[in-house]
Amino acid sequence: MEKINKVDICCGLAWGDEAKGKIVSQLSKSGIYDFVCRWAGGNNAGHTIYVKGKKYKTHLIPSGIFFGIKSVIGPDCVVNINAFYQEIHYLEANGFDTTLIKISPKCHIITHTHIKEDLEKNKSLGTTAKGIGPCYRDKYHRCGKRVEDFKEQFNGYIWDEKLYGNILCEGAQGIWLDINYGNYPYVTSSNPFPYGACSLGFAPQKINHIYGAVKIYDTRSGVDPDFPESLQEDAELKKIGELGEEYGVTTGRKRTINWLNVDKLINAINISGCTAVIISKIDILEKLGVYKYYYKNVLHEYNTLLTMMSKLEKILENECELLLNIKFSDNPETI
Repeated sequence: MEKINKVDICCGLAWGDEAKGKIVSQLSKSGIYDFVCRWAGGNNAGHTIYVKGKKYKTHLIPSGIFFGIKSVIGPDCVVNINAFYQEIHYLEANGFDTTLIKISPKCHIITHTHIKEDLEKNKSLGTTAKGIGPCYRDKYHRCGKRVEDFKEQFNGYIWDEKLYGNILCEGAQGIWLDINYGNYPYVTSSNPFPYGACSLGFAPQKINHIYGAVKIYDTRSGVDPDFPESLQEDAELKKIGELGEEYGVTTGRKRTINWLNVDKLINAINISGCTAVIISKIDILEKLGVYKYYYKNVLHEYNTLLTMMSKLEKILENECELLLNIKFSDNPETI
């Protein structure tokens, strides 16, 4: 019987859109992983992956598919059958081997009724209107339908629920969208924390590295009183949004921008247990020529990007005891 050697996890440390796809992509290229797995959420997520300079986007199917790795949609995910097959056809059309994709028989199915109900709530909560919340509600109300109830529609894609070797787990959304820790009720309906990945069927003792993704500035899609509309009127923040092309991968919605909240980042790193943090899009601030972040509820400004990065690195090293590595990224393809 083959055994699990180790598990690495990539999670978002903010409100989603933190360049997790880039991190998973780079890790997958190493060739050491036997599986890349998603553990939560549905097609309300979006990952942008670059392969040989070409950009691809997925919403549910794990990024391992782009690198010839078995890609598993775990039991705590929810699945829209039509959206699943749209991604399958998209991947096939681009030459990727979709036989590597497997889906847990325990995944719950998003129905047309779920989507209709979500559309009605979309304006007040700012959801993606994909039916995610109503589907999770029915799951916990124990009246939902699972993939195993629709086996014929997933012929060839059903996972045997076995893992072995080295596993990479790919997060969806971010910690501050967590159903428990986010600004409730403006949250997602699942658990983006890395320990949620254990629902795939491995012991927490198998976890090796936890990679946390964040940007050098904060962004938020959808409704959230902590990201008021007034932020969109700030000229510098507006320019960041333009330079960073800050639009949701799944919804295309314009994201609200704010300066990085270092206090929340410290908290996210510590409660998630991250051993490494990757801070992306430093090139956007360099293009703007403005370098700011919030720390201890005070907005700090620096003359150069290098000074800001140095200060931020020291703060994180001092306040995050489990953190071993801090990396900065200045492009969308590599760290």
